[in-house]
Amino acid sequence: MEMRFIDVNIKSDELEVLAGSVAKLPAVPTPQLTVVVPTLNERDNLEPLLSRLDTALVGLAWEVIFVDDDSPDGTAAFVRDIALRDPRVRCLQRIGRRGLATACVEGILASAAPYVAVMDADLQHDETLLPQMLLTLQREPYDIVVGSRNVAGGGVGDWDQNRVRISGLASWLSRVICRAEIADPMSGFFMLPRSTFDAGVRGLSGQGFKILLDLLTSVPRQLRIKELPYQFGERRFGESKLDTRVAWEFLMLIADKLFGHIVPVRFILFAFIGGFGLVIHLAVLGFFFKILGLSLVAAQTVATLLAMTSNFFLNNLFTYRDMRIKGWRILRGLLSFYGVCALGAVGNVGIASYVFAADQRWWVAGIAGVLVGAVWNYAVSSVFTWKV
Repeated sequence: MEMRFIDVNIKSDELEVLAGSVAKLPAVPTPQLTVVVPTLNERDNLEPLLSRLDTALVGLAWEVIFVDDDSPDGTAAFVRDIALRDPRVRCLQRIGRRGLATACVEGILASAAPYVAVMDADLQHDETLLPQMLLTLQREPYDIVVGSRNVAGGGVGDWDQNRVRISGLASWLSRVICRAEIADPMSGFFMLPRSTFDAGVRGLSGQGFKILLDLLTSVPRQLRIKELPYQFGERRFGESKLDTRVAWEFLMLIADKLFGHIVPVRFILFAFIGGFGLVIHLAVLGFFFKILGLSLVAAQTVATLLAMTSNFFLNNLFTYRDMRIKGWRILRGLLSFYGVCALGAVGNVGIASYVFAADQRWWVAGIAGVLVGAVWNYAVSSVFTWKV
């Protein structure tokens, strides 16, 4: 086999020109502060936010990492376009993954700066507080500095009373799992040394949207916290991400911190929805058996089918929200759910019939049948119905 070699000759004067071009590249100082900003459809807020950061952090070596969950409005592409002109700007685009907490975690992990701040892209956090946060961490023995709306001088802006009450309830619930003394555990605006993050990162649940609360409950020591007041601003562009799903994820964070070391939070969700399905099951069973007069086997069969259907849609909406089935795939997923639960349903009906024959209490028979199928339904559906 004949081998050919390409002879590349670069003249010395060409090397000098190349070296001179490299030497002319602007020197980028090593960032001492990384600002992590999770985004989802925040394209219109990016340039105003960068302008504010540029003004607030003048004289500091900083960078900003936008962690984008594949926004349909082209946020990631817009960030990359800005990054071509400004080396302080970086983009971390996630495909097939969603969640504010995990976005913050991945952004911090992508940074090498000794200090990291987390803030939203919606212009509601006061960026002028960042230099004071950094100075506090550098000069005083604190593990984390939090922008707080609930200390003297802070406030929530033009929130209506309903949102204020919801925030207060969430703060109260957070204290069930949070050992630290903090007035605003629900804040999404804070700064910490990288060493503090590293101390708790392996214990993070990644559930929900409140990464601060997750951190406070994951670091295996009492954190020294400093809260600085700020006024929560108004959103200029885009839409708020607060909805019932966010509230549900917050409750799941609480559940994960309380029970996650015993059983996975996904199983807790599955069991919770299964409990709701049990209510549906018993209501249908009682209606068909006691009112319509069907046999227990027929009534139990109908109740099982309806309970499975409701469980599928609720689990698809909440338990497996990160693997949610959409479009026409819902029909295939439902049929798959029926299929993998078929053996559990047979056992369900069989056990219910046996218990009823022995005990004669229809509701006891119904519960016994449901319990038999529960573990099977969870284990098999997680493999075949909501597979990654």
